[in-house]
Amino acid sequence: MNATRVCTRCVMDPSASDITFDAAGVCSYCTDFLARLEKIRRSVGESQARVDDFIARVKAEGRGKDYDCIVGVSGGVDSSYALLLAVERGLRPLAVHLDNGWNSELATHNITNLVTGLGVDLYTHVIDWEENRDLQRSFFAAHVVDIELLMDNAMYALNYKQAAKQGLRWILGGTNLATEGMHMPPGWNHYKFDERNIRRIQARFGTHRIKTHPLMSTTDYLWWEYVRHVRWVSFLDYFPYDKFQALDRLQKECGYKPYPYKHYESVFTRFYQAYILPRKFGCDKRRTHLATLVASGQMTRADAMAMLETPPYPDPQQEKDDREFVIKKLGFTDETFGAYMQAPPVPHASYGTEEPLYRAALRLNRWLKTTFAARAFFSSRSSFRHRTRWPLNGRSVWRARCWGATPGCTSSAWTPTNSTRPTSITRSDATCSTTRASCASRRRPC
Repeated sequence: MNATRVCTRCVMDPSASDITFDAAGVCSYCTDFLARLEKIRRSVGESQARVDDFIARVKAEGRGKDYDCIVGVSGGVDSSYALLLAVERGLRPLAVHLDNGWNSELATHNITNLVTGLGVDLYTHVIDWEENRDLQRSFFAAHVVDIELLMDNAMYALNYKQAAKQGLRWILGGTNLATEGMHMPPGWNHYKFDERNIRRIQARFGTHRIKTHPLMSTTDYLWWEYVRHVRWVSFLDYFPYDKFQALDRLQKECGYKPYPYKHYESVFTRFYQAYILPRKFGCDKRRTHLATLVASGQMTRADAMAMLETPPYPDPQQEKDDREFVIKKLGFTDETFGAYMQAPPVPHASYGTEEPLYRAALRLNRWLKTTFAARAFFSSRSSFRHRTRWPLNGRSVWRARCWGATPGCTSSAWTPTNSTRPTSITRSDATCSTTRASCASRRRPC
């Protein structure tokens, strides 16, 4: 495959190892993304009542409490706009922020202006720096691709735990399909609820025990979502979300200042995505972020291609400053960091992972949905199992469904002339083969 080939619709290329192209040169990534995006857009366009019903439910379940939902904020556009929309819709969110010691000054400025301007309470969890530094050093020593797994996992854990502490069911996330819905290629990141992977890597390479760092496992996720019924909701998917329109509103209404690229609100994330990933792992995450914006119609393909022609660091001096800052803060030397950059990557699975458990849970979930959907379908076809209320000539009648699936009743006692919304009902037989007494025994009128 030609290594310079680029999708004719978005900007994905063979740096994604599993990419395929059709005869027109359109890639599998944007084709899959657009199919899923269409479902979201259809649900958004179908009814404003869907949004109103959800908002009303959150308000009702939060009545009598200090807050009715959690909104995790990082200082990025997506989470900031989710908070703005929540307040605009009359919700009373608690903003939750995870400070891992890497916030840029701009991110701190944006978060402060946002919560002050919206009149929202902010809870900030400051991670123990020595423990966090040792964890990050362990991930460097393991040579795994997703160093940010530490912060992503902690962020999820913090939001769920704060929701439980406040007695709330709803976490409104800035996660969304419109700007980040394209799948990450294999080997570009790792499964985010993998507490086992974090603990195994730390046990092998670390010098500190994990005592205070928030962690979340697959079983924790299943517990919160399906037992405690604390729900993470991609709130922006309830709205026709356009990143650039959102940024414009945030700038005008909250004094928000933008970053050059997605996730650049953290100094470490900026250095990780712009320096470590492209040079050590051959991953430029700007490509999937920009491809998503192009496919969703929020950016032209020409503009995205032009941005990809520029270095991930717009300012060479900032690249130099960030490199020195990260190396010093993590306690590396130029020699040890250089050796790290030259060493080959190691898969996360080499250290143990919960990903097979998660995939098994997904398969079980699909099987349960399929099984119960099939049972519900056949149950609805069974005789006398359900009664349907049909509007008929200005009044309503109860129509007993009698399809012969129940022993003792083999006729179609009543059938509508129009199967979807009848205007009249005709008797299919002179008499029903099931006696009135046996129908009464099932507490259904014949």
